[in-house]
Amino acid sequence: MSAKQQILICDDQHIIHETLGAYLKSEGFDYISAYDGEQAIEEFNRKKPSLVILDLMMPKKNGMDVCRAIRQTSNVPIIMLTAKSEEIDRVLGLELGADDYITKPFSAREVIARIKAVLRRFNMQETEPAQVLRYGNLEININNYDVRIDGERLPLTPKEVEIFQLLASHPGKVFSREKILSLVWGYDYYGDTRAVDTQIKRIRQKISQREEKGWTLKTVYGVGYRFEIVSEREDGTVSHENEAEDYGTDE
Repeated sequence: MSAKQQILICDDQHIIHETLGAYLKSEGFDYISAYDGEQAIEEFNRKKPSLVILDLMMPKKNGMDVCRAIRQTSNVPIIMLTAKSEEIDRVLGLELGADDYITKPFSAREVIARIKAVLRRFNMQETEPAQVLRYGNLEININNYDVRIDGERLPLTPKEVEIFQLLASHPGKVFSREKILSLVWGYDYYGDTRAVDTQIKRIRQKISQREEKGWTLKTVYGVGYRFEIVSEREDGTVSHENEAEDYGTDE
């Protein structure tokens, strides 16, 4: 029998731990509690949980600092909790590497559904056939969420890998921000399209020091994004394949 997956709950309100903990137990998970930012980092390093529920406002270290610290060493999924509804908080959390966020007050059932959805994407079965995309010096293995350029692994979060893989799976096709939200976050995701721009920005920052050979990630202004296959002709000029098709809308 496989060990239960552990969820680290980081929040200074005991009622949050009691409520979410009860639901997690009923769904077959174990959970670990941390009540301030410093304890959250300590428990994460000590227990190596499968997923982190992270409150934005905590004593000693806030959720942003904790998220930043975790992302220095791990791509484990992070779902942020926040009592604030301002867009800047959501965007900043995503920029730091959070995979999703939920605004308080929330339904415990919704949190459990989000946890399951994230873990389904992150924990791929070893028995599944390899799903590897290769273009030039780029390799994307969606089974183990591994992206490499010239053999060097990129430190992408699970959400960044999913977006990159979606675009690379359909070279030349333009995806609107709304379509990316629908396909990557799911129909029940209540975020806004700025979340997509944030994730694309982070992907580009992580590939900026590496040469794109045989491919490129393009912005289609006013529409969305596309992945292009690039080939060099004998005369030295560059050809962008499949660039005529535009699928920016959701039809």
